[in-house]
Amino acid sequence: MPSSASGETIIAQGVRVEGDFRSQGDVVIDGEVAGSVETQSALSVGEAAKIHADVKAKSAIVAGEIIGNIFATDMIELLSTSRVKGDIVTARISVAAGAQVNGRVSMGEEGKGGKGNKTDKTEEIEA
Repeated sequence: MPSSASGETIIAQGVRVEGDFRSQGDVVIDGEVAGSVETQSALSVGEAAKIHADVKAKSAIVAGEIIGNIFATDMIELLSTSRVKGDIVTARISVAAGAQVNGRVSMGEEGKGGKGNKTDKTEEIEA
């Protein structure tokens, strides 16, 4: 189980990680990950990245492919080249034209880890 106390962890293009991946610091993924990914900081998923895992982060910028659920306590930014197949739970989201999302998007208090309330927004997005 790779782990990082602080700083930035990079999984470069051509590298494949299998298992549970946890980090305290920022994580940059340009390679492949299968299992689970968790960071208490920012996650950056490059255009060539392929993640077959549930992802937990404070915030995430996604340009590559994620097959699995994404949970971000602050914000998720889906760039135009992103492909997500799974549910997204976050406080805020930005989706660029061309991004592909197949799954549920839950926002508001639920996205912050709360129990939710009547102001929560849940949408089905399919592109």
